[in-house]
Amino acid sequence: MPRRVDHDERRKQIIDALLRVVGRDGLTSVTMRAVAAEAGMSLRLVQYYFDTKALLLHAALRHLERRSHDKWTARLAALPSLPSARDRVEHFLLEALPTDEESRVFHLVWTSYAVLAMTDPELARLPFVAGPDRVERQLAEMLRMAESRGELAADSIPETEAARLVTLGHGLGTSVLVGQRSAEAATAVLRYHLDRVLPRPVREASPTSLSSPAEATYDETRATKPGTGTNPDPEARAVR
Repeated sequence: MPRRVDHDERRKQIIDALLRVVGRDGLTSVTMRAVAAEAGMSLRLVQYYFDTKALLLHAALRHLERRSHDKWTARLAALPSLPSARDRVEHFLLEALPTDEESRVFHLVWTSYAVLAMTDPELARLPFVAGPDRVERQLAEMLRMAESRGELAADSIPETEAARLVTLGHGLGTSVLVGQRSAEAATAVLRYHLDRVLPRPVREASPTSLSSPAEATYDETRATKPGTGTNPDPEARAVR
């Protein structure tokens, strides 16, 4: 009997080969022949699954988007408690920053695709901006939920903040790719902005608590030191 072919797995192998070529040589070096060689397949087989390079690139972007969403879900599942709106939004945006090889390639592919689409009619015909549009809608939904819970900063508009956060994330990601700032610095900028949009609640001190450990030590010393006027030692008073 002929061997059964897993077409989804074959497509994934081709996409993975494309991403390796992009990560190593850049998007401008990608050709169908180069991807076939990287995948260890014939050019005809690659073209059987993807008629054109534009379709292959678009499929790679969708694949990376799904992988990023899966990693975000895993991030949330690893949190010790039920994630807040701030946790969900912060981890969602951090996953998009190029902090490891996979996210670096994702950002590189999307940015390069966007630039090439400005002058390549075939690439421009494909709805590659649908990905950022989906991200923006997801963020807006999370921010609306935060608003309903009273977690969103006053006077913030969820849809506008979602657009701003997506734009901020893209800009920060590009600045990391070109070496303008480190991933840690980009993360700090992102959190700085989130502190103003989704501030974390500050735990209030107990009214009966002292203002600092130093004051506690000072008061304990006064309470036990003879002759301070506070709980004086009766033996010391008797001697006087």
